Amino acid sequence: MVPKEFTLGIFSLFQNAVGILGNSSLLFHYFLTVLTGKHLMPKDLIVKHLTLANSLAIITRGIPQTMMEFGLQYLLDDVACKLAVYLYRVARGTSMQTTCLLSCFQAITISSSNTRWVKLKHRASKYVGSSCLITWLLHLLVNTRILMRVTRLRNSRNATNRFNFGYCSGIVSGTIATPLYFLMLSITDVLCLVLMAWASGSMVTILLRHRRQVAYLHSAHQSPGESPETKATQTILILVCTFVSVYSASSILVIFIALFDNPRLWVISIVAFVEICFPTFSPFILISSTKLDFRLCFSYWRKR
Repeated sequence: MVPKEFTLGIFSLFQNAVGILGNSSLLFHYFLTVLTGKHLMPKDLIVKHLTLANSLAIITRGIPQTMMEFGLQYLLDDVACKLAVYLYRVARGTSMQTTCLLSCFQAITISSSNTRWVKLKHRASKYVGSSCLITWLLHLLVNTRILMRVTRLRNSRNATNRFNFGYCSGIVSGTIATPLYFLMLSITDVLCLVLMAWASGSMVTILLRHRRQVAYLHSAHQSPGESPETKATQTILILVCTFVSVYSASSILVIFIALFDNPRLWVISIVAFVEICFPTFSPFILISSTKLDFRLCFSYWRKR
């Protein structure tokens, strides 16, 4: 095994462990909340779907990538490859759209003092659950093309019309359907990024306006504490900035390796490492504004 790939494998293994731990903790928190009879707020419902998507992304992208880096790239057969790449694309698309939904919902929530947003906030809260489910169904349908194009990795130097995932390969057809498909995905991604930019700009404007309004409360010895809504908004802003940074970096790297017929495995490993950064670190960003009280579990079983 090449030392460079072994080192990347250690980093990927650590990254997967941290990501699974963070997402599992957040999912367990929401599981306990429902178990004890409490209802999830609309924002928490979006975060739950985002955490599910991120967990699926780590399992279907991070774990196969780690296997590749430890020399097990030929272990997956055709069916496993199709499912791994397909489910990763579903998780990635769902993660993007739920992050977009979360930022837009929070922007509407903190703007609700304006009468124009009151009705919109009520409708948004009402349709949050169905919007998340539609997002999953949409990406399950849109990415079915991958099931026909992905195959197991073959030990061959002939990489013509193939895209190397490291542990699987994809067939690139020469028809117009392929560029149209990628154009459709690109338009969807750009639309989500535009909405996130609008929501982030709105939240920043509202927070600055609120800070100016309460500036008279500041003194040299004491400053007013931040409200839970303000802390949640700041957390979502950090989450969106993290997503955009990771998405931009991974997109540039994917375009870079697409220019080469047979990129080196360590380059593919770096791309995968960057792609899994958001699913790994996002739960810890969300946990910073979420009160994880696992005593609910002991209280529930005591009542039982």
